[in-house]
Amino acid sequence: MSYYIGVDGGGTKTAYALFDEKKNLIKLVKGPGSNHENMEGGFDEAADIIWDGIKKLLAEAEVSYRDVGYTLMGLAGIDHQFQHDEMKKRLLDYGMDNFEIYNDGFIVIKAGSTGPAAIGYNCGTGTCCNAIDNDGRMLQLGGLSEFSGDEGNGHWIAASTFRAIYDDVYLGLRKTALTKMFYDEYGIASREEFLATVSRFEEEDADKFIMRLIDFFFDAARLGDKVVLDIIDEMAERGAALITAHLNTLNFTDDVVEVVLSGSIHTKLPSDIYVSALTEKAALRSGRKLRFIKLTQPPVTGCVNWIFQQYI
Repeated sequence: MSYYIGVDGGGTKTAYALFDEKKNLIKLVKGPGSNHENMEGGFDEAADIIWDGIKKLLAEAEVSYRDVGYTLMGLAGIDHQFQHDEMKKRLLDYGMDNFEIYNDGFIVIKAGSTGPAAIGYNCGTGTCCNAIDNDGRMLQLGGLSEFSGDEGNGHWIAASTFRAIYDDVYLGLRKTALTKMFYDEYGIASREEFLATVSRFEEEDADKFIMRLIDFFFDAARLGDKVVLDIIDEMAERGAALITAHLNTLNFTDDVVEVVLSGSIHTKLPSDIYVSALTEKAALRSGRKLRFIKLTQPPVTGCVNWIFQQYI
């Protein structure tokens, strides 16, 4: 029997999945993030993590690597050909063969779409928008943080929330419900105490702090807070621009183009107000019929779908 491996490598965690010839999931293990851009050791450290994860997967499944027919990886940080080649070279040195690497944004498309051509828009820890058209051409937009104007991800929302409070208490620009939420949560008595909390973005519990800011953001949206709704409008405009750019650049021949939404902002949080604005703005800006699909399958399932479509 042949087996197939899918790897979904993100900034904070990596999923390794083993599938059989009928695409049944045999084993799933998780490990630390494998984005080389986040590591002092760069590609070498990331490759070590990935290879260790694959070995653990096979050991727990009691399967030999010789029985693996193909491996497909979607890795965060693989945004250019140079990065692809550097990572592949290191994994080849471990003795791996019959494998391919893509940016993790592309496996989202294969996990959630019903056909070969679609757009995938991810807002989680980071932001990226990827597409595969009807000719098989692939394009990634975003993914370079502030250098590509990425918006809508968790860190961006948290920073926007903090700034909105800053603009309220320090500049007196616009009142926002976020201020009371934040002050009550953290027992803030003065604007100086508020300013001191910016250090929490760099502390060990930064992720928890960021998540609370995101909670405040969507709570305020449900209350109709105008400051937050304006930020949501900005997020939706940027997302619509990314989706439209794919439609204008690539060749999508279907009457209705699927857009797969992935990442915690799109799929796990109470972000319906934002998603509704995104769908409306994208349809209006592009002039195309779009079908938005919230990803419910683990992105790693896109790896095995892709293997069976193209590599075996």
